[in-house]
Amino acid sequence: MNNLLIHKISYSNLCAQFSEQIIIAVLPIIAVLSMNASAAETAFIQMISTLPFLLLSIPMGVIADRVSRKKLMIIIEIVRATAIFILFYLTFSENLSINKIALFGFFIAMGTVIYSVASPALVASFVIKEQLINANRAIEIAKSVAFTAGPALGGILASYLSGGLAFILAFLLSIVSAVFLICLPKEPFLEKSGRNIIQELCDGLIFLIKNKYLMPITITAFVFNLSQYLLLSIFAYYVIHNLSFTSFAVGVSLSLIGLGMLIGSFLYKIISKKISFGFQLTLGPISAFMASILILLTLIYSTNILVFTAFFFFGFGPIIWTISTVSLRQLVTPSNMIAKVSSVIMTVTFGARPLGAAIGVYISVNFGVNSCIFAVFLGFLIQLIIILFSKPAKLKNLSDAEE
Repeated sequence: MNNLLIHKISYSNLCAQFSEQIIIAVLPIIAVLSMNASAAETAFIQMISTLPFLLLSIPMGVIADRVSRKKLMIIIEIVRATAIFILFYLTFSENLSINKIALFGFFIAMGTVIYSVASPALVASFVIKEQLINANRAIEIAKSVAFTAGPALGGILASYLSGGLAFILAFLLSIVSAVFLICLPKEPFLEKSGRNIIQELCDGLIFLIKNKYLMPITITAFVFNLSQYLLLSIFAYYVIHNLSFTSFAVGVSLSLIGLGMLIGSFLYKIISKKISFGFQLTLGPISAFMASILILLTLIYSTNILVFTAFFFFGFGPIIWTISTVSLRQLVTPSNMIAKVSSVIMTVTFGARPLGAAIGVYISVNFGVNSCIFAVFLGFLIQLIIILFSKPAKLKNLSDAEE
């Protein structure tokens, strides 16, 4: 494995994810504190901001299998930086509104979608199969650092210039991410299939449905994302109004997801030697279910420590899941189909994000924000049950999945 090349991809991921995490933390905080947004309005922002995962994952996956992934990722980082700069201008000119936050959140999320679809395919084109886990681990560690520091920094900067400083930093990080991508060598020749887009999409979907390992983890991830974004859609409103959180405390909570991810990434090598690959896949759903119990307890005990501990678990287990499932997907999927299959999986799983936020809007308006917390608990219970009774959970080693 070319360590310098992996480091460049990791640093690009670090900057891109850092930028995204700052924005994710800042937008709902600004909406609640500066615009007195309701739980339904913060859920609306989350819903619109996550729509690209549902609408664009498949077409972007097809494009990523037909064009240079490197060039595609560079272009989208520049687009994302532009959207962030416009947000800064609107904030500085005091023209920001709930609808504008949601709209530019949509464009920023477009960058995340394309980056997420193209990145695994780019890595797989440079790295041999035996080194995929190490490469993915290095990239996930970089992302985990961003998930740890980004939200906390975003929470702090949200208090200054109505979030203007946060937008400036996020803008600069997106530019730096693009620079690291520019420094990558030319990727290996990409063989074109010569077939139409619909046929290629059907191939990706059929491959996913027929694969006994990818299908259950996709369904599990769908329910996980549905539940997580139901929680995140009302989180800022819930903790600020019900638990008396400050903007900094909101940022700290979100950063603890990143801390859990960071620790999980560093411990992955040790964990993977002690337990079976199948058990690695169940750690994420188990950890998330434990976290949902702690969040449910905040309805009775209004204490910060429950939220902080829960969000740590939301990061620790799921990062083990991420490293394991990405490696599994790269192993069982033909190289010329990785981006297509990844895009189909993203559409199904990440497409659950706006659906989860939409459910958050409906439940908070009709039944109150506390009912959302109970719905989150039920969702994480369901995803745990799905993975525990699946074939991937029975794998002893990653290599056992190769047919």
